[in-house]
Amino acid sequence: MTGNTHTPPTTPTPGRVVVVGSGPTGLLLAGDLAAAGVPVTLVEKRPRGISNLSRAFVLHARTLEQLDARGLADDLERKGQALDRIRLFGGLALALDTLPSRFNHLLVIPQYEVEEALRHRAEEAGVRFAYGTEVTGLRQDAGGVTLQVRGAGGEPEELAADYVVGTDGMRSAVRAAIGLPFPGRSVIRSVVLADVRLDEEPESLLTANAVGDAFAFIAPFGDGYYRVIGWHRGRDIPDSEPVGLDEVKEIARLALGRDYGMRDARWMSRFHSDERQAPAYRVGRVFLAGDAAHVHTPAGGQGMNTGLQDAANLGWKLAAVFNGQAEAALLDTYQTERHPVGASVVRSSGGIVRLAMAKYPWTRALRAGITAVLGRVGPARRRAVGRITGIGYAYGAPRGAHPMVGTRAPDAALRSGRLYEALRGGRFVMIAPLPYGAGEIGRAGEAAERTGRLAVECWAGGPRTTVLVRPDGYVAWAAESPDAAAVEAALVAALGVPDRA
Repeated sequence: MTGNTHTPPTTPTPGRVVVVGSGPTGLLLAGDLAAAGVPVTLVEKRPRGISNLSRAFVLHARTLEQLDARGLADDLERKGQALDRIRLFGGLALALDTLPSRFNHLLVIPQYEVEEALRHRAEEAGVRFAYGTEVTGLRQDAGGVTLQVRGAGGEPEELAADYVVGTDGMRSAVRAAIGLPFPGRSVIRSVVLADVRLDEEPESLLTANAVGDAFAFIAPFGDGYYRVIGWHRGRDIPDSEPVGLDEVKEIARLALGRDYGMRDARWMSRFHSDERQAPAYRVGRVFLAGDAAHVHTPAGGQGMNTGLQDAANLGWKLAAVFNGQAEAALLDTYQTERHPVGASVVRSSGGIVRLAMAKYPWTRALRAGITAVLGRVGPARRRAVGRITGIGYAYGAPRGAHPMVGTRAPDAALRSGRLYEALRGGRFVMIAPLPYGAGEIGRAGEAAERTGRLAVECWAGGPRTTVLVRPDGYVAWAAESPDAAAVEAALVAALGVPDRA
């Protein structure tokens, strides 16, 4: 580490994953790992508590499906408010009521409500929380990672782990410690935020508009306060400069036509919005997820959603390798699957905000053209909706694989219930046209079913395809009328041989 002879020896914590950062991404990941029997410590430099000063207000369909697979979506649906369309730019609104999902809407809900649900789940699963603990460095070798931290008392400590995951935001200490750059640039400077009461209730659940050089957004907290986000192109003021309520009201009047009687601000701040992505999400035994791996403009409300889906992808893979149920090469697929998604979100969210704030005649003409295409051309509109809501992303599949492999599995009806109910517990689900007996799923399937890693289900009706769904709700394998040998081979490839399981 350093030459400090007063540093205490490494804390003897063999067989542990340390997650750094207790935002939504870190909480979901830590909860998934603990539920799979992995000892997890979640390190957070803030004191214990959920802040209501969150920036995220939207859960999209794919994220709600992931939360449904953890038994959390229905309660969040009761706390939030559903909206059946997304407003983008130039009066363009994309309808969501035809989404092929149980959640054919977006859910307006403050980030702190999501964090509270995920923290409760993580605590129940046995996650150990280390609040008031700041990462100061790390070192790793082939055998593990030593995380250097400073606790609430200010004394240096070390935590030993098999793996470390940085979910600690844009200024990630974990990313800095492993020497990864964070290339990109600031896209919007001097964005103002304020939590206020309103004398006049907005006409819609989410209010957003751009006029000339001004943009404003209003969303409800549900406790009588509203979050207001505003930006004016002509104001390039350092983040350190204080925000006054008059400035927020003026931007709202320019962008929305009125300020809705904003008053009683309980919190105001100024920030800048960046587009950045780490070139790698993994360095050895250290991983990045959420804002530590990628940041982008808030347009489309994709930030928290993308991070939660990072966690859903990494969690089951890390648990399988940690528990000796899969080879370490499985962890490489986190980079190959999630890095392209992060890059796509950076592009799409940036494109939305640039078109919303189009200034020059040619950019306004481009915006008008895109608005016309999305309004009239069904496939283009479905593609845009699929990307924003997350349900349109698919992962790569081997050459010659069934067309379903790598795609998101919709919440299908099974004889026992729904697919996303069957996914609970972080297990694979094999769905077949007819009940499979022990001989048809082989020793690998029997062992996985016996240990709770596999559920064998039947379609409620219709499909004849046999499908193996991963714990994160993507198709691992599919075949038309496969024989027992093909089924067993697929289970061995996905779940490992019985002795290892």
